[in-house]
Amino acid sequence: MIVERSLHPQFVSNTFLVADGEGGPAFFVDAGGPVAPLIEAAEQRGLEPTHILLTHHHYDHVCEIDKLKARWPGLEVLVSEREREAMGEDAGSYGTIEAGESTQFGALTVRPLSTPGHTGGMLSFLVADESGNQAVFTGDTLFKDSVGGVKAPGHTTYADLRDSIMGTLMELAPDTVIHPGHMDDTSVGREWDENAFIRVWRGLDPEGSEPCTALGEPATLILLGADYDGGTKAWIRWPDGADDIVPGSKVERGS
Repeated sequence: MIVERSLHPQFVSNTFLVADGEGGPAFFVDAGGPVAPLIEAAEQRGLEPTHILLTHHHYDHVCEIDKLKARWPGLEVLVSEREREAMGEDAGSYGTIEAGESTQFGALTVRPLSTPGHTGGMLSFLVADESGNQAVFTGDTLFKDSVGGVKAPGHTTYADLRDSIMGTLMELAPDTVIHPGHMDDTSVGREWDENAFIRVWRGLDPEGSEPCTALGEPATLILLGADYDGGTKAWIRWPDGADDIVPGSKVERGS
């Protein structure tokens, strides 16, 4: 399995080019750019991409679709119906793909997984080759050492995000490579053992109980963990018992 990555210098979002081998069929996961290095890689490897698979609709994952389509006018863009609706007129020519609708790219089988939370129609894409090797492209659901927030446009709930991670992604084989929507690769096994959020969800580490102010409102800080951009991500609990995942920068401790 060939996986080429391009990292946006401002958004630190990933765009991926995936193929089953040199000269084989290929596809992109997201299109946040810069896509020029991936176009060059495809040409050097003799690849003919046919699809762009979108994890979700946010700008930092879709802003260079037009540049890819300018190079390959026949590229088919596929996204979940819920995310397509969120994109409005910009997605008028896009097709849809949903969880359970497997697609074949040469020797690679791509299976979309429903992983809502950060957005309502978020898809992760599980890719397997004929030897059983697996990789999963998780969008903004799960990162190395961190998890997605649930306050971005089109979000759903903390419960959805937790279920997407613990009930779907962590059910994959431990050696499954994780290609997140931002920054570095990791694996299911590594996140199971080392991700601070997952460790608390597993009952290995205790919840915190520190009073804080989150988004200007009183709350309890359950966990302040790492985030993909070098900052922090906060799991907080509101007075009514509801939980949220928010940027650590929106939390004031000890207040």
